[in-house]
Amino acid sequence: MEAVEAELSAYMAERRLTGSGVLPADVALSGVLTEFVSRGGARLRARCVWWGWLAAGGSAHPDGTAVPVRLGAALELLQACALIHDDVMDRSDTRRGGPAVHAHFTLEHRRAGWSGDSPAYGFAQAVLTGDLALVWAEDLLRTVPMDTAVRRRVEGLWQAMRSEMVVGQHMELRLQAEGSDDPQAALRTAELKSALYSVARPLAMGAAAAGADDRTTEVLHEFGRRAGLAFQLRDDLLGLYGDPAETGKPSGDDIRSGKPTYLTAVAVQLARRSGYPGTEARVRATLGNPLADEAEMKAFRGLLRELGAVRAVEARIAALADEAAALLTTGLLAPRGIPPLAGLARRIGEVALV
Repeated sequence: MEAVEAELSAYMAERRLTGSGVLPADVALSGVLTEFVSRGGARLRARCVWWGWLAAGGSAHPDGTAVPVRLGAALELLQACALIHDDVMDRSDTRRGGPAVHAHFTLEHRRAGWSGDSPAYGFAQAVLTGDLALVWAEDLLRTVPMDTAVRRRVEGLWQAMRSEMVVGQHMELRLQAEGSDDPQAALRTAELKSALYSVARPLAMGAAAAGADDRTTEVLHEFGRRAGLAFQLRDDLLGLYGDPAETGKPSGDDIRSGKPTYLTAVAVQLARRSGYPGTEARVRATLGNPLADEAEMKAFRGLLRELGAVRAVEARIAALADEAAALLTTGLLAPRGIPPLAGLARRIGEVALV
């Protein structure tokens, strides 16, 4: 991913220099965005573009990789937009081991003693920073060197991905407001917001950019849909049981905010069927409680294990990983592109928390 990091650094430096002519505000906004993107992260979307490119027979020689590298960088800027806006909606104060963008601007306002409400200022500036990331992503996409037919296919996938991401976020907010405990609705939301956007569409875009036919692109998309959903379910588990030093976010944030995940939906369903009075109430007492302390979170983690919710999610992850791995045996993919995809499916399926 060194080439993607270099592409991002060079592009963001160029944009900061050229700006929009509105100085110094433009420099301040772009500076915050540049710092946020430069924190790194898994770069999963860029990796998936690269893996899709290889699986479709794309060149691995450095002289022939400008397309997947630049396309991957554009996706990482789109991811920055999604993360910045997500932190506003979730009121999460940290991201990638540092302050969320809205937290940065809130602190700036408070320290400067400016007029108005500091958090409101922070949220507004974060929305604009996310918007800027989206603008840069779209602009960078237009510079990817592709012929007309290939560009049409790649941009069609990009456009579908953007809509899926937004609809998925809308569904998450609505399910959260409704207090939904429907596991299937939670799965569909995770598929739209994360699986398609994080893995399936990037894989398909990498393949399309390499000139893959429809069958090859579809196999990669279906692999990505399953692997991506498993990845999100794993992420939900890590968000509750993982080490904050590794995840970059406080443990239990999604629980405190009441985010409608498959894990919590399954937990509520199992509690309801447990036959023990008050069990569902115990689950709901912590779910969506922003004041839940670490002792309550520890008890909540134990309760979900006792109910079998963690085991049920692990079983779903394993099944999805197996289905994804089976799609790699169709004979349609270039041999060079199979090992990283097989490794992805294997890692998702093996990291058990039960």
